[in-house]
Amino acid sequence: MKILISNSSNEPIYEQISSQIKSMILKGELIEGEMLPSIRGLAKDLQISVITTKRAYDELEREGFIESVQGKGSFVASQNKELMREMKLKIIEEQLQKVVKECNVLGLSYEEVSEMLRILFEEV
Repeated sequence: MKILISNSSNEPIYEQISSQIKSMILKGELIEGEMLPSIRGLAKDLQISVITTKRAYDELEREGFIESVQGKGSFVASQNKELMREMKLKIIEEQLQKVVKECNVLGLSYEEVSEMLRILFEEV
């Protein structure tokens, strides 16, 4: 599992870890039932505190992304398909908001942006 920590980010390290794991789950890179690295192992790999890694895992468990089994480890939790779809839609909406802001800065019209999207959809 590839997690990158940025010391220059304003986001706390535990949030960087949890958001990257969440992203991997939402993209299907981590699948239901897959075992995550141990808290100690991940802390060692990232050269951070075990407490920081535990906090990230606790947050992921609270949000329903992982399940921890005493003595066995942490695993990707089974996901509600409708909830997963809603989470993905939320991510797309957030990205589109950024795009709309950039379009406004550049003075692009809705029609121009719509045409760009149409072309991009045809290419896929």
